[in-house]
Amino acid sequence: TNPGFVVRITQAGLDYAHQQGIAVLEKELAQLKLPDISGDFRIRHVGKVHYEISRLDLRSFHLPYSRISLVPNVGLQVSISNAFAELDGNWRVKIYFIRDRGSFDLKVENIYIKIILKLGSDASGKPTIDTSDCSTRISNVRVHFSGKFGWLYNLFHSAIESRFRRTLESRVCKNVVSSVHSELQPYLQTLPVTANIGTMAGIDYSLVAPPTATAQSLDVDLKGEFFSRAHRSAVPFRPLVLALPPDHDRMVYFGASSYFFNTAGFAYQAAGALVFEITDSMIPKDADFHLETSTFSAFVPQLEKMYPDMMMKLRLSTPSAPFLNIGPGGLSLKPVVDIQAYAILPNSSLAPLFLLSLVSNVSAVIDIKSSHIVGSLNVGRMKLSLKHSDVGTFQVRTLQSIMNILASNILLPQLNARLEEGFPLPLPDRIQLSNILLRFHQNFLLLGADVHYQPR
Repeated sequence: TNPGFVVRITQAGLDYAHQQGIAVLEKELAQLKLPDISGDFRIRHVGKVHYEISRLDLRSFHLPYSRISLVPNVGLQVSISNAFAELDGNWRVKIYFIRDRGSFDLKVENIYIKIILKLGSDASGKPTIDTSDCSTRISNVRVHFSGKFGWLYNLFHSAIESRFRRTLESRVCKNVVSSVHSELQPYLQTLPVTANIGTMAGIDYSLVAPPTATAQSLDVDLKGEFFSRAHRSAVPFRPLVLALPPDHDRMVYFGASSYFFNTAGFAYQAAGALVFEITDSMIPKDADFHLETSTFSAFVPQLEKMYPDMMMKLRLSTPSAPFLNIGPGGLSLKPVVDIQAYAILPNSSLAPLFLLSLVSNVSAVIDIKSSHIVGSLNVGRMKLSLKHSDVGTFQVRTLQSIMNILASNILLPQLNARLEEGFPLPLPDRIQLSNILLRFHQNFLLLGADVHYQPR
């Protein structure tokens, strides 16, 4: 299926992630444990020589030059060049009855490492990463021995250096594979596939397909669907194709489709969250009316006879989920709200009075705060109509001013307070966004940002 939400990581974003990852890998490689080395060989006119290399201590491992590139349909390639390492240790040699020992320094230069990272997704919709290939090539190993038999270095240095080269080449790739499994894969798993929004709703951010590497970017397609936590039901509409523009000014882009936002309305209505009750205690103090039959009897004459001097309650609900439109000009919706009026009888039971339908043009403002999509609504012109009356017919337009006050002073602040809390973006741990831009396109909202990773 088409995604409701798309995350695009540009080359600039990959370069930043690569910078963080190389710093971790450099620390991991500096802690490499190398095994002792021993062997025998013959030297012409000298005879059999037995040597032992022990207590190898890797003092440093530096990765000064590296780059990350996209491998279409596979994932990523990390290329490291001109890396170098320094280590020391002890050596022991035996020639017939002659024994000696000493220390040595070893410098490994011109290390080249190539790593292919394959990207995928697991059954839960979380991203996965694995090392599909790793190769290491070392061009230069130089050993300096100390001790009175240090001259022996000139006789068997090639044998020692080739052993070091093979050992180090093997250990580097083993360490890379281990780091991907122990560091990178667990970190990717912190990407939330479910984000709970209060007690009523959640967002499904699971991957609908493995990440796609192209020549320009890495795209991650997410379900991007709100759902009711009490009862998850199938959404009665499908996401449209979401094609992000080729923008590359930011490290990461988020494409939030109209499907993403409209499933929010569907989920909240299914959860019963789009029902609001207004009582007299909620009327602003500076309003020149109360929510009681004596007030409304000026517009509905039968109320004074049927329910004299009684308090009232209004119940607002949506007969269908509100539908949001996104276009180059911004976001707008035209919700339909049913307003059921009740009289509160002396025994606290409710007597239905009339049912109004309210249609209004609403515009929405979107922003990003603390990695959350936040918003606010502005209500335009309202239109009232009478759907049913238990107290006779009356002129609905006379109630327009009261409904304007109730909507703008009570209903709208409640909705905007919830929208101000926002909806979290799908981000792994310890990522902060900056330099944010927002643009509106047909049927989707484009968010661009740079990222900052905060290490533990």
